Amino acid sequence: MNCKFTLFPSFVHAVRMLASLVIVLFSTGTSAADRPNFLVIIADDMGFSDAGCYGGEIATPHLDELAAGGLRF
Repeated sequence: MNCKFTLFPSFVHAVRMLASLVIVLFSTGTSAADRPNFLVIIADDMGFSDAGCYGGEIATPHLDELAAGGLRF
């Protein structure tokens, strides 16, 4: 029996992007006090417009609080 495990292309792309981001953030020569805090939230089957801070119908009070105090993309 020959079983081959393959990852979804979108998952591979997300892992590559996250790894690139981590490399860029840690390769800068600034001190820890000068670097901003960075938070990545990964959710399955959730679009950007599902969160309340983007006008979605789903109540997301904790995400809305984080978005109110930071930068949203």
